Amino acid sequence: MITLTRLNDHKVVVNAELIKTVERTPDTMLTLINGDHLVVKESVEDVVDKAIEYGRRLRAFAHV
Repeated sequence: MITLTRLNDHKVVVNAELIKTVERTPDTMLTLINGDHLVVKESVEDVVDKAIEYGRRLRAFAHV
């Protein structure tokens, strides 16, 4: 799960495994695998970095 910020400054926690695409439109818009859209303040690069770190944490936990 990754924590992101909506445009109204409310935090939202998203399951990174459900993200289908991340676009700059010019805001950062996530499209989830169920078709829902979420616009966040973080840059595309920040969302990608958070998703990668989430995946690393999952793999590290699986090897313990």
